[in-house]
Amino acid sequence: MTTTIITNSFLSAEIKHAGAELCSLKKISNNKEYIWEGNSKFWGKHSPILFPIVGTLKDNKYTYNNQQYTLSRHGFARDMVFDLIEKKEDRVTFSLKSTEETLKVYPFEFELQICYQLIENEIVIKYQVINKGDLEMGFSIGAHPAFALPSQFENYTLEFEKEEPLIYTLLENNLLSDETKRLDTEVNSVPLNYSLFEKDALIFKLLASKSVTILENKTPMLNIRFDDFPHLGIWTLNNAPFICIEPWFGYSDTNNNTGNIMEKEGIQLLAPKNTFDSHLTIAIL
Repeated sequence: MTTTIITNSFLSAEIKHAGAELCSLKKISNNKEYIWEGNSKFWGKHSPILFPIVGTLKDNKYTYNNQQYTLSRHGFARDMVFDLIEKKEDRVTFSLKSTEETLKVYPFEFELQICYQLIENEIVIKYQVINKGDLEMGFSIGAHPAFALPSQFENYTLEFEKEEPLIYTLLENNLLSDETKRLDTEVNSVPLNYSLFEKDALIFKLLASKSVTILENKTPMLNIRFDDFPHLGIWTLNNAPFICIEPWFGYSDTNNNTGNIMEKEGIQLLAPKNTFDSHLTIAIL
């Protein structure tokens, strides 16, 4: 397994070239690890990149120009090896380009660049999607970082940036259902317990908050800020010692989807030769 490590005086981060996946984020002063270890007993990933779709397509299929294609859950980027195109002490950039194989399942010419940069106590993750073709391109992209929770799960709380009704949509058979619920909150704080995730992830289509803080025994531990991202997923598995805070552009199909990827809810449309940029920031507190 090939990885690259970047450091500054506060943090060190390790990124796998496979999937350009952040697999470690440690505070230098105490060597504390903040990213889930990827134990396959629960979930064998750390922080996969979701591209060119987020979530699940109905029957794992979509159409484009009246032709049908198959794409598995969350797309293929997380399963491909990226090229290392820039490396500095505190910054690294990876690139994934379309190939003959990707064009068979996703008929768009693209380049996806992921840049990780350490700035004091933060890691900034930048996403750049370049449409290299001559046609408008439809895509989704999302982050899926899993944060290690080594203490008892109920000792942790999620604190949303703003006080707002936390309305989420439930998944049904991996697709977005019509059922919504409201989180019972203490002002803008959500105490964690596994029963929240009995029906899989919590999908927030609309949020005023653009950051979530994880607190351990009421002490802020880390903050994830996602100003650019319109949607958010929160997920874990029963008894798993991690929580995923997942900023997204796009989400799973609904049962009402036409199947046309250019009409899919949450899809991003990128003009030929244009570039899409977004970023999120994880701060260790």
